[in-house]
Amino acid sequence: MRFGSAHLTYCTNIHPGESWDEIRRNLERYLPLVKRRVSPDAPFGVGLRLSAVAAESLTESEALSSFKQFLSEHGLYVFTINGFPYGPFHGRPVKEQVYLPDWRDEARLTYSNQLADVLASLLPAEQGFGSISTVPGAFKPNASTPEAVTRIAQQLIRHVAYLVDVERRTGRRIALAIEPEPCCLLETIDETVAFFREHLHSEAAAARLGALAGLNLTDATRALRRHLGVCLDLCHAAVEFESSQDCMRLLADAGIEIGKIQVTAGLRIPRVTPEAVQRLRKLDEAVYLHQVVERDGEVLRRYVDIGAACDSSNWRGGNCEWRVHFHVPVFLEELDRFSSTQSFVRETLALQKRHPESAHLEVETYTWSVLPEHVREVPIEDAIARELLWVRGELA
Repeated sequence: MRFGSAHLTYCTNIHPGESWDEIRRNLERYLPLVKRRVSPDAPFGVGLRLSAVAAESLTESEALSSFKQFLSEHGLYVFTINGFPYGPFHGRPVKEQVYLPDWRDEARLTYSNQLADVLASLLPAEQGFGSISTVPGAFKPNASTPEAVTRIAQQLIRHVAYLVDVERRTGRRIALAIEPEPCCLLETIDETVAFFREHLHSEAAAARLGALAGLNLTDATRALRRHLGVCLDLCHAAVEFESSQDCMRLLADAGIEIGKIQVTAGLRIPRVTPEAVQRLRKLDEAVYLHQVVERDGEVLRRYVDIGAACDSSNWRGGNCEWRVHFHVPVFLEELDRFSSTQSFVRETLALQKRHPESAHLEVETYTWSVLPEHVREVPIEDAIARELLWVRGELA
């Protein structure tokens, strides 16, 4: 759906499927149903999620042509890709493996390059700009040395060189949008700005890109800003106790484009009690990582998963607030007597309404399969449509 210069969609990672055949079947099943509910008379954008296996398949001309035909026949278009989960994402434990291979690994670079080729082929001629969200460098314990951080930055610069070539060949500008997340190399906006300043917006970075892509220093500096940005996941930011206004201001001041805003909500426990901890343990499922950030006065503590937070003793003083990385539908103000971080979503969308901060908005409630059963009583296409209509109402 279009809102002036911005596009709104949902991420298809909510639908299980790793091979292209599995993904294609789900797209054929659900996309027309959602479009009928939210955008029956106008083109509807798609937030595509492709595993590495599916991306490899979709680079084949026959598969790509067939998918383009499906999109055209149903009034659909692709403008963004979720390139975060490389491998299996549903029905089995994912946890911290979701970050692997990370940006230290050649496989992550190859995968991201393939996604750029696919997106450049799928973007409508009048679109010209596409975004691909990706992991925040690496899971923090895997990027604990200066050598690891340097390697991640060098790989990102190599990817920008590839994106420069994609734009030369196709006329399509693709931006990689790095997605800060708790317990990762890039957790907060402050950390993200510092990483860009030191490793991606430096003169050394521009010189390296210039050598790789055949650009002078001025053009290389500009290319780093055109092809590298941030995916601002609103659940992640709220869990980190960020301010929506500060997020926008700090990124703008640093010259970092918000390639995509993922419109997501998490859980909030304003005052942690034994009863709340007992209820939260019931949401400690085996598939996804649910990081917890604890605020105790001015102190923030981070726990890699729900179990670690519940097992700690810090909250027993009775003055702690918890934010939990557990995506819940954005139209819910609470889930099983927990508050959601919906207010942060509302604040950010109000800023977007007054002054568009990003051209791409994507609802991403991928946790559908692990939500409490009573939430999943409605058909999934109805829940997706309700989220999109809620966002549209906030922006209207």
